[in-house]
Amino acid sequence: MASKPRLHYFKGRGRMESIRWLLAAAGVEYEEQFIASKEDLEKLKKDGSLLFQQVPMVEIDGMKMVQSRAILNYIAAKYNLCGKDLKENALMDMYIESMMDMREMIKHYALKPADAKEKELALIIKTATTRYFPVFEKALKDHGQDYLVGNRFSRADVQLLEVILMVEELEADVLSEFPLLKTYKGRISNIPTIKKFLQPGSARKPRATEKEIAEAIKIFH
Repeated sequence: MASKPRLHYFKGRGRMESIRWLLAAAGVEYEEQFIASKEDLEKLKKDGSLLFQQVPMVEIDGMKMVQSRAILNYIAAKYNLCGKDLKENALMDMYIESMMDMREMIKHYALKPADAKEKELALIIKTATTRYFPVFEKALKDHGQDYLVGNRFSRADVQLLEVILMVEELEADVLSEFPLLKTYKGRISNIPTIKKFLQPGSARKPRATEKEIAEAIKIFH
């Protein structure tokens, strides 16, 4: 029997969380080897496990994969979470890049000093509700289907739900003006593998505390 994928990262969301989401959505069990200190990271670097001296790193199918987009692309292709043709995949890529842009904004918000957080939060909510969420609301309205692309469950659905929930952590009623996205969120959340991942005690990581952010900075900087 093939071994489970093994994920190497610190015990937090960061760039590994979308990978956790995608594996969970595919129903794949995996193991996590947490990097708890700078020494743990140096050990991985010295033994040649990190192609570019950085994490996340995922051991899968005999490979030690790095670069989060490459890892996500591989998992999506392996578990049939891509589009059915080049055009669907191109559309997915455009959507997913926008989701990653939002994730980056939220990541930077967590690192901002206290006196800058209010302004940064307002920018995140404005960007989500005027630039990104209207596009997804319109897509769902125009094609009238259950899923974002190609009327089939895909990585785009997984990553959009992840981002919606992250933004809702900052402003709970952010979908109040997006009824189709709100219904979509409920529908995707009830897909069995996703529902399981959203339960307490799953491998999904909580929003980081200031202490956890400080510990991660010590490891990686």
